[in-house]
Amino acid sequence: MKILIIEDDKKIAQFITNGLKESGYQVDTCLDGQSGLDYSLNGDYELIILDLMLPKLDGLEILKHLREENIQVPVLILSAKRSVDERVYGLKHGADDYLVKPFSFVELQARVQALLRRKLVPVQDQSRLEAFGITIDLLQREVHRDGKLIDLPNKEFSLLEYFVRNPECIISKTMILEKVYNYNFDTQTNIVDVLVCRLRNNLERDFDEKLIHTIRGMGYVLKKK
Repeated sequence: MKILIIEDDKKIAQFITNGLKESGYQVDTCLDGQSGLDYSLNGDYELIILDLMLPKLDGLEILKHLREENIQVPVLILSAKRSVDERVYGLKHGADDYLVKPFSFVELQARVQALLRRKLVPVQDQSRLEAFGITIDLLQREVHRDGKLIDLPNKEFSLLEYFVRNPECIISKTMILEKVYNYNFDTQTNIVDVLVCRLRNNLERDFDEKLIHTIRGMGYVLKKK
């Protein structure tokens, strides 16, 4: 799969490029906005990783041009801007995800995998999610595992939905805090561990096979052994 990185910081660009190439991706890199736009309009990319603060042409202008040309390649924004309003602004202008600098490569890789997986999944009934025998009805807010109804509180439901949307992808504690708790909690607390434990108890109590696995130092993943 081909990925385009548009990032003017040479060290960051090289860091991402090396990591993605080691993961098996084909990578092109641009160090300014104008060349980034040229590459993105003429290249056949599966994903674009886009910095916002760029020389010659800023990232939002690139994103605007892509969407005006009906180029729907997934775009992951990288930015040092941290406020929720700035993140929402980027997403509203056509980005698919937003990662704040500084970041770990593990988290970047997990988000890349999630966006590529989403791109490959054909559009189906968006009110129903399925993975590994788990079925989530988003309209009725019901969860079944192998046909058995499982009653989940709201936070556990949201966490399970996040896992099912990203099967076999490592989900970090930071990603869970952002997605489930809307950035309102200190990452030093054990609130994520407690939530995952409760979800495991409800989801796996009556089943032999465990589906939520801990990846030490990285996060959690929904998968079969």
